[in-house]
Amino acid sequence: MKPDVESVAEIQITTEVSDEKRVNVTLPDLPDINEYINYLEEVWDSKWLTNDGQFVQLLEKKLKEFMGLKKFLLVSNGTLALQIALKVLNIKGSVITTPFTFAATTNSLLWERLNPVFADIDPETFNIDPEDVERKITPDTTAIMAVHTYGNPCDVERIEEIAKDNDLMVIYDGAHAFNVQYKNRSIFSYGDISTLSFHATKAFHTIEGGALVTKDAEVEEKIKLIRNHGIDTSIEEVILPGTNAKMNEFQAIMGLCNLKNIDRSIQIRKFIYECYVENLQDLDVKFQKIQASQYNYAYMPVCFEDEKTRNRVELALSQMGYYPRKYFYPLTVDFEYFKSRSKDLNRRFDLKAATDVSSSVLCLPLYPTLSSADVSKIVSIIREVMT
Repeated sequence: MKPDVESVAEIQITTEVSDEKRVNVTLPDLPDINEYINYLEEVWDSKWLTNDGQFVQLLEKKLKEFMGLKKFLLVSNGTLALQIALKVLNIKGSVITTPFTFAATTNSLLWERLNPVFADIDPETFNIDPEDVERKITPDTTAIMAVHTYGNPCDVERIEEIAKDNDLMVIYDGAHAFNVQYKNRSIFSYGDISTLSFHATKAFHTIEGGALVTKDAEVEEKIKLIRNHGIDTSIEEVILPGTNAKMNEFQAIMGLCNLKNIDRSIQIRKFIYECYVENLQDLDVKFQKIQASQYNYAYMPVCFEDEKTRNRVELALSQMGYYPRKYFYPLTVDFEYFKSRSKDLNRRFDLKAATDVSSSVLCLPLYPTLSSADVSKIVSIIREVMT
């Protein structure tokens, strides 16, 4: 896999090593401040700061068009998106999910008083293993909550086949999967509900923020109610117990600014990603097997031979001012709140592949303003440790 030379010429990324004290695993995209200020002046003039303002409505419209989606609803963050998805589908009992994910996936289930059942992952794609999902279905199972890990599409066809055969609902946590496609179709067109996160570190962000996608008109209307305290604004009455998950105008205008530059941003991410692959592939490392027909290159996960090697690489990089991240480590089943209740869920659910990936993975710095010289330096440090 070689970098696209044509796109490199267009990108003209910086070549100087960062003079900052540290280079983190990611850095938020920020638009021209004057563009943001122009929007701010309109917000100041209108004095409409939240409650379905004009810019929230505009961003929702533009994102629908950009991703080719029909029922797309903005909320204030991705965690609330997950909780609303569970609530609106009236999920009860046990939900089969992945342990190789950010805390929000597991926490949302616990917050809704559901029983998370953990399936192992595919060691190549890092996504939930459909065959293990099928093995772990019981009479108490009502749903599958799968994660498009690092934005890489799950085996959606097999998952939905299993769900259909067992009368289960499917929620996809697509926090990382902005504008990703599988077989030239939006990844958000699968499942009963998909969720997104627009947190500041994502490929596309609104500072904080998120969204829900569904195909069902009744579900769409219920999401609208739940995100706004259950208020039916047409009659100004509270008709169900909702929550406050409204996006505000300041988030929305950041999204409008960033959306203008998203294609270029992803093109740069792709170039950096391919540079890493090109210069590390001869080492004893493993890269995630990407299933997308259109990808956003949100992260650069690399699996090393073992945990000891991973930790040596992390230490060497951090000593030079580069801060990768053990993401996702530990597995959510190994969080202290499970261990404190004497629950060894890792052993109980037999999560060998997830454990192996979690103990060996390191996400390397990747963001559009990362210089090519910094990428080269990171590569050289890794090669020095491993050769």
